[in-house]
This record gives sequence, structure tokens and C-alpha cells, in this order.
Amino acid sequence: MTRAAWVLAVLLSHWRRHPMQLATLLVGLISATALWSGVQALNQQARASYDRAAATFGGARTAMLVGRDRATSPQQLFVDLRRAGWPVSPMLEGRVTIGGRSVRLLGIEPVTLPAETTATPEIGRAGVQAFLLPPGQTLVAPETLADLALPEGATPEIAGAGALPPLKMQRQLAPSVLIVDIGVAQRLLHMPNRISRLAIGKTKGARPPLEAVAGDRLRLVEPEAETDLQRLTDSFHLNLTAFGLLSFLVGLFIVNSAVGLAFEQRRSMLRTVRACGVSARMLNAVLLSELVSIALLSGLVGLVCGYLIAASLLPDVAASLRGLYGADIPGQLQLKPQWWLAGLAISVIGAVAAAAASLVKAARLPLLVAAQPYAWQQAQHRWLCWQGGAALLVFASAIGFLGFGDSLSAGFAVLAALLLGAALALPVILGGVLALGERLARRPLTTWFWADSRLQLSGLSLALMALLLALAVNVGVGTMVESFSRTFTGWLNGRLASEIYLNAASDPQAGEIKAWLAHRPEVQATLQSGRADVQLAGLPVELLGFADHATYRDQWPLLESSVDAWDRVKTGNAALISEQLSRRLKLKIGDQVEVPVASGKWTLDVVAIYADYGNPKGQLGVAVDALFQHFPDIPRTRFGLRVVPAAVPQLMADIQQRFSLDGRNLADQATVKTESLRIFNRTFAVTAALNAFTLGVAGVALLTSLLTLSNSRLPQLAPLWAIGITRRRLAAIELLKTMAVALITSLLALPLGLSVAWCLIAVVNVKAFGWRLPFTVFPFQLLQLLGVAMLAALLASLLPIIGLLRMQPARLVKIFADER
Repeated sequence: MTRAAWVLAVLLSHWRRHPMQLATLLVGLISATALWSGVQALNQQARASYDRAAATFGGARTAMLVGRDRATSPQQLFVDLRRAGWPVSPMLEGRVTIGGRSVRLLGIEPVTLPAETTATPEIGRAGVQAFLLPPGQTLVAPETLADLALPEGATPEIAGAGALPPLKMQRQLAPSVLIVDIGVAQRLLHMPNRISRLAIGKTKGARPPLEAVAGDRLRLVEPEAETDLQRLTDSFHLNLTAFGLLSFLVGLFIVNSAVGLAFEQRRSMLRTVRACGVSARMLNAVLLSELVSIALLSGLVGLVCGYLIAASLLPDVAASLRGLYGADIPGQLQLKPQWWLAGLAISVIGAVAAAAASLVKAARLPLLVAAQPYAWQQAQHRWLCWQGGAALLVFASAIGFLGFGDSLSAGFAVLAALLLGAALALPVILGGVLALGERLARRPLTTWFWADSRLQLSGLSLALMALLLALAVNVGVGTMVESFSRTFTGWLNGRLASEIYLNAASDPQAGEIKAWLAHRPEVQATLQSGRADVQLAGLPVELLGFADHATYRDQWPLLESSVDAWDRVKTGNAALISEQLSRRLKLKIGDQVEVPVASGKWTLDVVAIYADYGNPKGQLGVAVDALFQHFPDIPRTRFGLRVVPAAVPQLMADIQQRFSLDGRNLADQATVKTESLRIFNRTFAVTAALNAFTLGVAGVALLTSLLTLSNSRLPQLAPLWAIGITRRRLAAIELLKTMAVALITSLLALPLGLSVAWCLIAVVNVKAFGWRLPFTVFPFQLLQLLGVAMLAALLASLLPIIGLLRMQPARLVKIFADER
């Protein structure tokens, strides 16, 4: 064997004698890798679905022409552009309901479809005739077939529109999208001679300017531009990544403590190896090789655990993305080889980073200094002043990001700087508190208690930082979620004031239902509503029309308004605007907004701003009669019914029996609220799980730090035992010291967590979604989290305390004699 191999064999013998320590090191690396790789697996799965959706027959992968102000454009523009030499292909997009599930219907014209769009070769040659000629085809992804529980070749019915052509499976399509011929789509969507966009193919010759052919009705969207779905979901994935990174860093605290313990326990071994002629460079090279080997092994296990974590959280993530943004994510993980390689790399990089300080100290400390019992702890004290100065600089940068930043990334930078600055300042603050306690102490044992706690602080600082960060994030996210929960419940009560909501199959049926309801005495009011989609400043905006009724005047969730807001809306010349749209367009009360309509522009005065949580689109609330006047083609099938509560079940049964409306088109208030709250709860289920993981990992970090200190602290405890203090009392003192510093850390984490909550509510939420929640403090929740943190500290302290209680007196005598 070579010298390096002998040195490695000697170093590995340490793990055979200390299997518990090896286990803590493996747990740290596995947990760090698992949590990080699990979050990345979720993000990768979602983004792969976005890419599939964006690449489906163009999308963000192909240059597009879209309407400048309206969601659809006349089909004649396609004819004019083709005649002018533009290689364009029309598409029409809408949503339909099949078997209670809403799916995206996309109509294409395969003959003119650009060759570079996805799946064109499969359609373009042998399949074009089958796709175009009766009965035609409906292209569908395998996941969509499974969700709809339909076989290939089925012809499902679309409510009020007719049957789809036979289904044909195509694997590269995105989930929840159906591809048909554009003529079929125009018929099923009731949009004759309308198109949503025009895909632009590659052209070889010159073409006239767009304005010369289409005027100002179309605008060009360049390929690879960020899609609306990507823009909307970036905040969600950034939130997941932030939690994954925090969990990864907390896991590295365990690695740092475990590696520090290994160096502490191998001091005599390192000294002997050096004395035998092994250079510091070779010793560190072997130590690094040992660490990388352990990291690779842990990384493999961590990746498997990360896959299991991602698989368990994927349903909640998919439900959140579908409920918040309408994004469809497949229910089965499909991971690329790059994910496995990146997981192994992050495990190795994290392990080396966590052990870097110990490796540097081992290389720089002289041989005899390495044999001193407190060399590792003494080396930490020099950094306290530097840490305090660094904390001040980081806090200053947080103030700078808050004052000058104007993006979601700046919001997360404020949050990261706040947490990092607090972590750096924690040892300095704890040192000051413990020094004050020592100064105020009067009895010798009490003085020793505070002084020894200061000595112990250097070894516990990283674990306490982990506890601080984990608890602060739990407090911050818990406060935000609870604030959102209470606000969301009140908001639902305002938005869902009607007892019954129905959507007729057609305008004639809507008239029949309205006439029939007029003879029902339990119906107090029939409130007509309507919806239309437009674009303002390139943003998708929904126009919501509602009747002039006390239901809306009394309960609509207005944030601010003019005195006569509802009276002005009734005239048709004013509008309520959602909070997120007012922020995006920088509109306030008294401003005007111009809505594109068929006759030109519909100018509306902004008279109120209202909360519209969970809606990715901006929204304008207008009088329903004015909406129908400016958009005569939209369906007039939506109603809200004010009904005597006791009569709701019977009335719904009568409507179902008489007009054959199913659960998709008829719902009571309680059902809608229950479904909305279910989506809300699943949205934050992932956050709650990551919070629990992070706090658990912080507890393990504290345990490893206490194990690291347990042996090195015996020389301080042996003299106390020698002067008559029993082992039971020593154990109680050690437990009290650990609980004291954990309590101080937890108390500091509470205001830090509230600061995190404010940052999430007032900065991150506003940048990500456009709305701001009220900031509320929940004392019982804070006490509950404080109790959980103290319980974690108690559990982490038990193993070292039990070891001290069971220690034989002969060992304490030997330690006392050796130290003399």
C-alpha cells in the first residue's frame, strides 16, 4: 500500500470506533441533498411541462402575431398576410369542459403550419388527410387521456357545442390540451371566422412591413420570449427554491458540526500521523478524499430520498399550480440524468464547503497547537468581531435592496440579507447576553455557569444559527399563511355572497331559466353576470360584469373607493379595478383606463380598488348591461341567485331536474367555498412540509453540535465533580445551559420571524402576485412555535446528558488527573 492509502486506512478507523458520529455526518449530507434535490425535481418537472406547453405547435418557441388589444382577431388578417407573402398559420385557442374537467382546445391549420413547430412532421405527411377529412382527429397527450378516463378513438361531447373528432394519442403534447382543425375549433368555441394568433414560419424572400398589411391590429412576439405561465409561476418556483436552499444550508450545519467533531476526536491521531512524517499537504489531501467519498455515498442516498420527497409533494404542488395559475403538471416524476449528476455535485460541493474551515485550520495550526484541547474553540473567537461587522454590512444591503429594488428578485434579496445578517449577528448577541449574566452573577457556581456557557458558545454557534433561521422562517411563513387564511376566508364571504351559482348551456336556456325563477317565491333576486377577455398594455385582463344590487354594494371586498363609486359604475362609464391590475398599470382612483372594444375604445373611470386574491389575471368590474352593450357576442348565461338558505337544496334539485344542469354548471355557495378552501390549503401544504423538514434538520444540527462538545467539555466538568458536585447535578446544569442559549435564540427568532413575515407580505407578495395582505400577529402561534423549538432543543440535549449521567466515576478521575 502507498503512504496515502495507509493514511486513509488510519483515518477510516475512526469511523469504525465512532459509528454514531458517522451516522450524524451521513444524516447531514443526506438531508441536505434530499431536500435540495427534491425541490429541484419538483421545479424541473413543472418547467418541463411549461416547455412542452410552450413548444406545442409554436407557442414561445415560434414567432407569433397576436392581437394588440383583443384576445382574438378577424380571420381575414390571415388571408391578407398570406397574400402579402407572410408565412403565417392561424390558431384559435379556448377552454372547453369534458366530463367535468376543463381542458385547453387549440385549433390549427396543418397545411400552413411552420415546419419547425412541435409534432408537425407527424401530422404533415401521412396524417394530414386523417386530421383534416371527416371525421377528423383530436390529438391528445397520454396524461390527458388518462385524466379524462377515455380510450383512444372516443368522441367525447362538449356541453352546448357538439362532439369532438376521434381522439388520437400523441406523446409529445402537453397535458390538458386538445388539438383539432381550426374549423372544428371555431365551431366548438362559437367563434366563427376568429383566430387567437398567427404562427410565423421562416421566410426566404422579402415581405412587406406588418403595419402595411394589418395596420396596428397585430403585434409581433419574438420566439423564446417568456410566456405568461412562466412569468406567473416564477414566484412559486422561486419560493420553493428558497426553501430548498435554506434546508440545504441547515443540513450543511450538521455536516460542519460532525466534521468538527471528527477533527476534535482525531487530534491525537493527526498528531501521530504528522509525527510519522506525513506532510500537512498529503494529510489534507487524504482528508479531502475521505470527505468526497462519503459525500458521494451520501449524495446517492440523498437523491433517492429527494425523489421520494418530490413524489410525495408533487400532488400538492400540481394542485397549487393548477389552482393558482391554471398550469397542468403530470402526476408522475420524469427526471433527466442531469438531475442525478447535479445532486451528486451539490452533495460534494456542500460537504467541502462545510468542512473548509476545519481543513484550513488543520493545515495552518502548528503540530503542538493541534494537541491543545481548546485549539478548535479558540480559533472561533477571533471571528466574532468580524462577524459583527459583516452582519452590519449585510443589514445595510437589505435596507438598500428594500429602498432601491423594484423586482421579485430584489424582494427575495431583502429576505436573504435579513436572515443572513441575523445569523451572523447571533453569536455576538449571545456573547453579550452571557457576558452580562456573568457580570451580574454573585455565587461562584453561577459565575462559572455563565462563563462556561460563553466558552461553549463557539461550538454551538452554527447549530444555534440553524435553529434561529429555521424558527424565524417558520414564524414568518406561519404568520403569512395565517394572515392569508383569515383574509381569504373574509374575502370569499364577500365574493361568494349569492347562495346559488348557475351557468346555462345557451342564451335561450338562460332566458327560460330566468322566466321560471321569476315564479319561485324562495328566489329573492336573480343577478345576471358576464365575463369578457381583453388585453391592456399587453396584459391579459378579465372584464367582470355584475348587476346593480345590494349584494355587491354591501359585501364586495373594496380596499379603497370614491364616495359615489357604485352609482358611477351603474352608469357604465366607471369601473372597479383589482389590486394587482392597479399595481401593474400604476392606476389609482380618479385615473382612466381605455378598454378596446369592437367600436373603438371604452373609456372607464377608476372609482374603486378591490381585493382579488388567487387570480393571475387582472380584472375590471363593470356594470353588466354596459358589458353586454360593448361585447354583444359574449354568452349571457351566468347568474347568481339570492335564495332563502333553507330552500337551497330543493331549488337546486328542481333546477337540475327541469333544465338538466350538472355539477359543472350548478353549484351552491357552500360547495364553491369548500372547494376554494381546499385549493388554498393544498397550496400551502408544500410550504408546511418544508417548514417541518427544516426545523427537524435544525434539531439534528443542534444534536451533533452537543455531541461535538460533550467529550471536549469533560475537562471542565471533572473539577466540579472532584469538589463534590454530583453527576446528576452536573447533568442538570449542562441541560440548563443548553436550554438557556436555545431559549435566548428562540426569543430572538420571534421578532426576526415577524420581520420575515412583513417582508413576505409587504415586499415579496406584492412583487410576485400584485396584492398585499394585512399584517397580523398571532400570539398563540408564536408561543406554539416557541414550545416546539424548546422541545427540539430538549430532545437534542438528551443524548449527551444521558451519556454524562452514565459516565463512570473512574473516567472522571482519570480526566481530572490528566488535566492537572
